Amino acid sequence: MHQCPAVTDAARSLPGARIDWVVEEGFAGVARMHAFVERVIPVAVRRWRGALWKGSVWNEIAAFRAALAAQRYDAVIDTQGLLKSALIARCASGPRHGMDRASAREPLAAFFYDRTHPVPRALHAVERNRRLTAASLEFPLQSSIDYGLRSSSVVAAPGLPASYSVLLTMTSRADKLWPEARWIELGRALGLPVVLPWGNAEERGRAERIARGVGNALVPDRMTLEALARVLAAAKNVVGLDSGLSHLAAAFGAPAVAIFCGSDPALTGLYGAPRARNVGAPGQPPQVVEVLRALQ
Repeated sequence: MHQCPAVTDAARSLPGARIDWVVEEGFAGVARMHAFVERVIPVAVRRWRGALWKGSVWNEIAAFRAALAAQRYDAVIDTQGLLKSALIARCASGPRHGMDRASAREPLAAFFYDRTHPVPRALHAVERNRRLTAASLEFPLQSSIDYGLRSSSVVAAPGLPASYSVLLTMTSRADKLWPEARWIELGRALGLPVVLPWGNAEERGRAERIARGVGNALVPDRMTLEALARVLAAAKNVVGLDSGLSHLAAAFGAPAVAIFCGSDPALTGLYGAPRARNVGAPGQPPQVVEVLRALQ
């Protein structure tokens, strides 16, 4: 999600440019929804590294490398600044760009690029990606932010109430979680049916416990990213944690509030969306009243 505005910047600054995107397979749906991405090339590092003894995994890796090397690019840009992403960039054919040692999240990644660019670390992740992309492709930074997601890819979500709230209670780290009791208090206070999506068994268990506490709540079947995007876009409001799904809701224009408990909203909070707010801070989880005030 943090890279979406940079892709839009590149497409509008370089008319006719072809943009391909390498993305972890679980998040490929975001790249497919972007209006200016021509080819999405999924990579499965998370799955592969847990099964490197399997011949089928090595066959997948070989096929991925062949697909990436088949096209000669004018520029290959690694905006993650990690060793794993830098090594993936090395599989592509073309001059490789990335952040310099002082800017990259993992400084050793800078050794794998042909050209490096300084990007202030204190900037929000969206701005860091935009600046790196602009410097790599040599165009002036755009003044406005556009996530570039196709509205035509979103239709009314089936099987849901006419008006509902979405609570995104899942995130990648335990320190980012918000207490379940506060989710229940919030869900009761919203005054609308509440939808609680999930992605794995642990998240489903949490969603079901919260739904029982709220009462007027629905835990749907597991959804694809594209299906969940439809649910988020049509919601009356969305409250989530520091996760890509909260950014997805904001990018589609839903009134969204992101709750921060273990990370800094100045660096990774909802950004560039007029109906989005961030509450909380590292070590300072917000109270329910703060979230309700932000929704107003």
